[in-house]
Amino acid sequence: MNPSIYLDYNSTTPVDPKVMEAMLPYFIEHFGNASSKTHSYGWIAEEAVKKARQQVASLINCEEQEIIFTSGATESLNLAIKGVFENYSTKGNHIITVATEHKAVLDTCKKLEKKGASITYLPVNHEGLIDLDQLRKAITSKTILVSVMYANNETGTIQPIKQIADIIHEKESIFLCDATQAVGKIPVDVNEDGIDALCISSHKIYGPKGTGALFIRRKDPRVMPASQIDGGGHQRGFRSGTLNVPGIVGLGAACELAKKNGWDYAANTSLLRTRIEQLIEQVGDVHINGSIRNRLPNTSSISIKGIRAEKLISKIPEIALSMGSACTSAVMEPSHVLKAMGISEKMAYGSIRISLGNQTTEQQVDDAAAKIKKAIVELRA
Repeated sequence: MNPSIYLDYNSTTPVDPKVMEAMLPYFIEHFGNASSKTHSYGWIAEEAVKKARQQVASLINCEEQEIIFTSGATESLNLAIKGVFENYSTKGNHIITVATEHKAVLDTCKKLEKKGASITYLPVNHEGLIDLDQLRKAITSKTILVSVMYANNETGTIQPIKQIADIIHEKESIFLCDATQAVGKIPVDVNEDGIDALCISSHKIYGPKGTGALFIRRKDPRVMPASQIDGGGHQRGFRSGTLNVPGIVGLGAACELAKKNGWDYAANTSLLRTRIEQLIEQVGDVHINGSIRNRLPNTSSISIKGIRAEKLISKIPEIALSMGSACTSAVMEPSHVLKAMGISEKMAYGSIRISLGNQTTEQQVDDAAAKIKKAIVELRA
């Protein structure tokens, strides 16, 4: 049975019809390899990739040459973290990240620890925010990379990115930002924010799955991670392999739509998020996790006293939502994000994540809240 109300947009989004329309010709009609330089099939594909690179760059305000296409944010983060560790080993082996980062960052750092990396995992406060003084003190002459997420995928908490960047650059280190959840929801400007490397995932912004991008700054500072996929020297040698032209076209189209519609999306979605939170809070003993002021407009992490999230979700199969992060929802243990924020184990087990999107309506919010409230009352009885 397919859920009738989808409230899990942080997990993935449907492909926008305009994105699909842009992609379709490149499956059959314009099927050429973008690396084929001797005929029109290749030229057409190359032009499509160039246009997409411009569209992605325009969304985050960087140069088009600074965009490397990948299979998604996980690959982008692996390339950035492992690549910097490998290429900057003469300077040091120290990497700083945050306890609430996505597993794509944390697991990559854990793997590098086995290869001699020294990793500092910064704690967060009850809102999910890092302490800037702790960051400043943690950076040493051996620190080659600092990786801080723009906005948390579970709670929506937005870190003070510009202040973080200023501290990192004072210490002459590189700032990597996982902006998977932020891009397309709030304004992200790599120059204004002072970000040196940043990842984007297409399927989070109404594009196709299996496509993403990594922004790598070319100067001030010049970032040069070692390639992790070799074989042909594609994309300035950073990421070899035949380009996924339809997927890249889809990512470009999704970025263009995000730039055009972002403000309207954020304003409308934040109203719906507040509405569903207020409705659910009517049952009592409900806690909103993370920062209330500094968070994404579409994301709500809610801990409900006296229930288990998996039991609540099983009672409302017609509503699609998640327990914490969708990437770890199959693992029955408290969210590492909520634990790092000091949320008790009982409340963490009773947490759900609601994430709204551009197809969410007020009627859906009202219907979902009514069903969630009814299920909570029944579970508490």
